[in-house]
Amino acid sequence: MKLVTIEGGRVGYLDGEEVVLLDAPSLREWFERGGADETGERVPLAETRLRAPIVPKKLFHTAGNFREHEEESKNVAWSHAIAPWINFFQNVDAIVGPDEPVVYPEHLTEELDYELELAVVLRKAGKWFSPEEAADYIGGYVIFNDITARDIQRGEMRSGVFSFCKAIDTFCPLGPWIVTSDEIPDPHDLAMELRVNGEQRQTSHSGRMSVTIPEILSNFSALGYSAGDVLSTGTVSGVAGFKSPEERARLYLKPGDVIEAEIERIGVLRNPVVGWEEAHGAPPPPRVRPWGEKV
Repeated sequence: MKLVTIEGGRVGYLDGEEVVLLDAPSLREWFERGGADETGERVPLAETRLRAPIVPKKLFHTAGNFREHEEESKNVAWSHAIAPWINFFQNVDAIVGPDEPVVYPEHLTEELDYELELAVVLRKAGKWFSPEEAADYIGGYVIFNDITARDIQRGEMRSGVFSFCKAIDTFCPLGPWIVTSDEIPDPHDLAMELRVNGEQRQTSHSGRMSVTIPEILSNFSALGYSAGDVLSTGTVSGVAGFKSPEERARLYLKPGDVIEAEIERIGVLRNPVVGWEEAHGAPPPPRVRPWGEKV
C-alpha cells in the first residue's frame, strides 16, 4: 500500500489514479492508532497535489552505513572520517514533499549537494529491542534526499559534529509516499539512483550497506521511537562534494536544476531547485560570515 498526504493535509492510500481517503488527521496519527477506516471518499490524483507523506516527531538521521560513501570521502581533505554508526536529529521543519522546491540560500552556501537515502518509517513506539525484533517495528519505507551545504559542513566537521548544513529550510525532501513493509519484503534488494536534469549522479543498491536495517533500528532504539518516526539509512557514493574540484563546480546544485531520487519498489521523489528571490520574492539577506572562519 502507498500511503499519501495530499493538499489540505488529508491522508489516504493510492488505488490506481485515485486517493482513497482515510479517517485520520495525519499519517503519524494513522500509525499511532494502528490504522483507520476509509471515509468513503476518493480524490482523483490528477486533481490534487501530493505533500510530504509524514512529519515525524523525530527524524533519526543515521550515516556511515554505506562504506562506499566513506571511501569516496577520502578524495577530499575532510578533517574527520565518516565513521560508522553516526546519528543526529534532523530538523523536521525542513521537510518538503514531492515537486516542492529546494530553496538555494545564496547567503549561506555556494556548495549545495544531494544525497539519496532510503528511510524507514516506524510502525509503533519502541525502545531497547533486538535486531531480531526490529521487523515488527517497521511500518514502511520512503525516499529521503539529504540536501547538504558542503561548505558549511566543512566548517562544522572541524568539531566532528555537523547538523546545520543539513537542517536549513527545504533541505529535507521526503516522499513521494510511504510504501508499507508488506510490499517490500527485502529492503536490502532495492536499486537506488539519483539524477539531476536527467543525468545520473548516484547509483547503488541497498544491499551494499555494511550493516542491516534491523541492526540500525536496534542500535538506535536506545533513544526511543514513537509511531511514525523516520530513520534514514545513509547515502551512497556519487555525491558532488567528493568529486574533483573541476567536477564539483559543475555538479553542485544550482537554481533551475531538477533532482530525481529513485528507489526501486518505492518510486521517484522529484524536486526542483529555485533561488532565494524566486522563492521569497525578495533578494537574499546579506551574506553571513563564512562558515569555518576562525573567530
